Amino acid sequence: MSKLKVASEKSLNNNSRIVGLLAQLEKINAESTEADTARYVTAKILHLAQSQEKTRKEMTAKGSTGMEVLLSTLENTKDLQTTLNILSILLELVSAGGGRRASFLVAKGGSQILLQLLMNASKESPPNEELMVQIHSILAKIGPKDKKFGVKARINGALNVTLNLVKQNLQNHRLVLPCLQLLRVYSVNSVNSVSLGKNGVVELMFKIIGPFSKKNSGLMKVALDTLAALLKSKTNARRAVDRGYVQVLLSIYVDWHRHDNRHRNMLIRKGILQSLKSVTNIKLGRKAFIDANGMKILYNTSQLPVIPVTGPVAQLYSLPPEVDDVVDESDDNDDIDLEAENETENEDDLDQNFKNEDIETDINKLKPQQEPGRALEELKMYEHLFPELVDDFQDYDLISKEPKPFVFEGKVRGPIVVPTAGEEPSGNSGDLRKGIVMKENAFPKGIEEDKPAFMNLAKEDNDRTLQQQLDDQNRTISPVHGVNNDIVKALDRITLQNIPSQVSLGFTAGMKKDYSLPLTVLSCTKACPHMACCGNVLFEGRTVHLGKLCCTGVETEDDEDTESNSSVEQASVDVLDGPTLHDSDLYVEIVKNTKSVPEYSEVAYPDYFGHVPPPFKEPILERPYGVQRTKIAQDIERLIHQSDIIDRVVYDLDNPNYIIPEEGDILKFNSKFESGNLRKVIQMRKNEYDLILNSDINSNHYHQWFYFEVSGMRPSVAYRFNIINCEKSNSQFNYGMQPLMYSVQEALNARPWWIRVGTDICYYKNHFSRSSVAAGGQKGKSYYTITFTVSFPHKDDVCYFAYHYPYTYSTLQMHLQKLESAHNPQQIYFRKDVLCETLSGNSCPLVTITAVPESNYYEHICQFRNRPYIFLSARVHPGETNASWVMKGTLEYLMSNNPTAQSLRESYIFKIVPMLNPDGVINGNHRCSLSGEDLNRQWQSPNPDLHPTIYHAKGLLQYLAAVKRLPLVYCDYHGHSRKKNVFMYGCSIKETVWHTNDSAASSDIVEDTGYRTLPKILSHIAPAFCMSSCSFVVEKSKESTARVVVWREIGVQRSYTMESTLCGCDQGKYKGLQIGTRELEEMGAKFCVGLLRLKRLTSSLEYNLPSSLLDFDNDLIESSCKVTSPTTYVLDEDEPRFLEEVDYSAESNDELDIELAENAGDYELSAQEDVLSDSELSRTYLP
Repeated sequence: MSKLKVASEKSLNNNSRIVGLLAQLEKINAESTEADTARYVTAKILHLAQSQEKTRKEMTAKGSTGMEVLLSTLENTKDLQTTLNILSILLELVSAGGGRRASFLVAKGGSQILLQLLMNASKESPPNEELMVQIHSILAKIGPKDKKFGVKARINGALNVTLNLVKQNLQNHRLVLPCLQLLRVYSVNSVNSVSLGKNGVVELMFKIIGPFSKKNSGLMKVALDTLAALLKSKTNARRAVDRGYVQVLLSIYVDWHRHDNRHRNMLIRKGILQSLKSVTNIKLGRKAFIDANGMKILYNTSQLPVIPVTGPVAQLYSLPPEVDDVVDESDDNDDIDLEAENETENEDDLDQNFKNEDIETDINKLKPQQEPGRALEELKMYEHLFPELVDDFQDYDLISKEPKPFVFEGKVRGPIVVPTAGEEPSGNSGDLRKGIVMKENAFPKGIEEDKPAFMNLAKEDNDRTLQQQLDDQNRTISPVHGVNNDIVKALDRITLQNIPSQVSLGFTAGMKKDYSLPLTVLSCTKACPHMACCGNVLFEGRTVHLGKLCCTGVETEDDEDTESNSSVEQASVDVLDGPTLHDSDLYVEIVKNTKSVPEYSEVAYPDYFGHVPPPFKEPILERPYGVQRTKIAQDIERLIHQSDIIDRVVYDLDNPNYIIPEEGDILKFNSKFESGNLRKVIQMRKNEYDLILNSDINSNHYHQWFYFEVSGMRPSVAYRFNIINCEKSNSQFNYGMQPLMYSVQEALNARPWWIRVGTDICYYKNHFSRSSVAAGGQKGKSYYTITFTVSFPHKDDVCYFAYHYPYTYSTLQMHLQKLESAHNPQQIYFRKDVLCETLSGNSCPLVTITAVPESNYYEHICQFRNRPYIFLSARVHPGETNASWVMKGTLEYLMSNNPTAQSLRESYIFKIVPMLNPDGVINGNHRCSLSGEDLNRQWQSPNPDLHPTIYHAKGLLQYLAAVKRLPLVYCDYHGHSRKKNVFMYGCSIKETVWHTNDSAASSDIVEDTGYRTLPKILSHIAPAFCMSSCSFVVEKSKESTARVVVWREIGVQRSYTMESTLCGCDQGKYKGLQIGTRELEEMGAKFCVGLLRLKRLTSSLEYNLPSSLLDFDNDLIESSCKVTSPTTYVLDEDEPRFLEEVDYSAESNDELDIELAENAGDYELSAQEDVLSDSELSRTYLP
């Protein structure tokens, strides 16, 4: 105890001592005391600063006057030793304290005082060496923290002072080193860089740098860094080229590379490369680099040597496999790190200074303010879209209070499938992949009598029509070699086998014709035309075609002659989850009425056949270390060995007269169909193709979405595809995501599904530069390459590649028509209206779903009209096709016969805009509409002419607010390209303020935390959902998005964006798996279940709210995501970016899972919920 007391007294004495010394120094300044006294006091302060961190902290603490006293003394003293003492103190402070203390010194006016001291010292002849070393050392450290430092130095005339010191003292390395460090800081300012260049600084640097030497390597490193900064000026770069310094740099690099066997001077070699990079930013520099054989020199020196057993290189190559060799994401024009080589920032200082300027800090702007926006009279134009608010159902036959049984009416395709991603198919999935099929009537024992109604439909009329069709087909196919009539008949009788018992059968009698149409164009490649007409109905002078099918017949899995396999069993399509909402004939009819800018006349086979989730899991791809290095080296080889490059255009949308090459070994490409995107293809090597994507219409950027057709391939040949004009700085292709492929041969062999394919996949910056127009005014920004290698399983197949699972506008319209025709009007209230027309003249559908009232009695009508609204929207960004698959899952679940779905319909009225950007989807855009604008940035002030879908969607919400029927939940479905899992963004004042590090202000805010309820529920019941990835921060750059506008202007507290990954999951049940349409549709269904749970949890009449769900005050810090500022002009994420770490091994939701386990008994979703009625559920979940 006594020791502690002595220590505290000693600390108090030390603190009192530094305060007393500073006070004494301040008194000396005021009284102009003798120099000896100032010298003595400053020496004592220096001793304390060198020996005690507490002293340094106190002198730079907030409110301390120590820095002002020192600077004042420095400015006024004439004594050299006092000046040196103070400079040593300042150097000690900024060296030990890192960037924060340097900024503190700048804020106190230190830059200007030190520059003036430098000018005064330079007037002495000769100048004092120690004084010059000290001044330059401090200025080199604080200069990067002063935004105006370059201007101040130029105005004071300090540039030439430093330059002349270097010229006159080349052999004095102790003085030259800090001078070079300061020259590097000067050179950040382009005007300074040019001025120094005119005075010979470039030539001076080449007097310092030279061939390999074991001496003065530190000086060499700083000189190279300074040279690289100077050469960023085009004037200096031209000067270096004119004097032949490119060849000199290459020679120096080769010499250092040859002698640095132990890799101890990697920073010097890096400095040489940085200087070469700066020179080659200009065209003249690139030409000089090529003429000096630079490509070959660097290529040869970059080949992997024998890896040493120990040392820094050995450590580099022994990194864990998760740490990949991703190229630096910074763009060419990013500022270099200007901190000294030995300077490190204190982590605590960094955290204290972390500030995201994009976070909204104005509390008044954060508070939701319901703004009418439009007059009520104007909003009455939306009354006709809300008939449920006035309909009295007198014309309905509503007598019984019990829901009527489901009645199949019309052309029903079968029961609606509720997505169940977790269910595994019965039987051997391996057999399924091999095409093993069962007989048409081979239902499992005991199931024969339970066959769906559509399997037993009368065939009188159908057979007559079918016979006519077959006759037509026989006439068409008769001259075609290798196609047997039995196969055509077999494909006309498509049936389902091996369907899991948990999932309802999905294919329909109407699918009998689906697979027959493509067979009319089966022929050998020499005899058949490239296109085959699909029907004779013309629309605006156009005929709808199916894409060419360049094959000699349907390949059988046994490679046997097609003619020998004529039985029905061999041709039956064996599918797990039949596309119950898919109708190929209906799809073609809808396409004829879909308006596109290029007036597409073809139908892609995947959209015609439909997609069925494959019965096998697709794990996230493990990428071998070094694949990116290999790909970049292969790109460099093109420039070194140009004779090996074919460089032939094989597809070009810009040239309407372009003729497709007829050579047999060249792949054929096509993208002239709905949602297609491929602009140009260049064959670079025999089996390597460079692909160029279209930008969004009326825009010159947003290149990311692709969807195209490939044909004419040979089996078991590795083809490399390089999409070379992508714009995002990183992608999930670097973290295990694969592109998607659809094979027509596989579809005809009973596997009509998109699958993840490709090896050697990576995403990296290439050597193509964007124009300043395409880069949003920033020059020098690079394009990025997606590269992948694919081997095709079939000869002369027709395959399709896509960024993500395609979901076209015509597919949506087909699904909505099928839902409308199959629903039971006695049970489900379903309306499909047209919200508005798009710029291209396509209709934007609006869907209303709820339950029909139990009767037309007053009480039941009142209950019907007073149900709260749920407003959902999706696909504002065309490239985020996963949003449509989630929406499909939501729609199918809402229209299903599931008792839980019925309870949900009885609880809410759903208003759904399933596709906010039809034109963008149709024309293959990635982000924009036909106006060339991101529609999700137009919600604040949408233009009715340019942004009609947003204007009228917002109008619907404004109308609901005006009639006092605010939606309980608004959710906009999106896709996320840089994160895994499914997660939500919401809006919270408290959490936004908390992220500004103002904990005091956030603690004073009182806010209803109900905005967290739905995401927490989803994290319990949806396997793909991750609560720790959610964010509720409002950013300035997102103030015009749907989520923020609906929250702030309309007043909907639970306003969300739900983001679904394009890649896969790194937590939960699907950890390590790529996401598929089954999981996405399941997420849409689970969202519905979450809404029903939300109703029960927020109903005070039925429940006491579980504290673990609704007590969120302690959860503000739970999110592991850090909000970062935007880094690129184009293609910034729709919501805050969370650039993920490469290592996905850690479970991101461990703490949450522990909390859930403790309370799982009350609200864990059970399988029982899917079969219980609403009343039974209420009793089940009552506490």
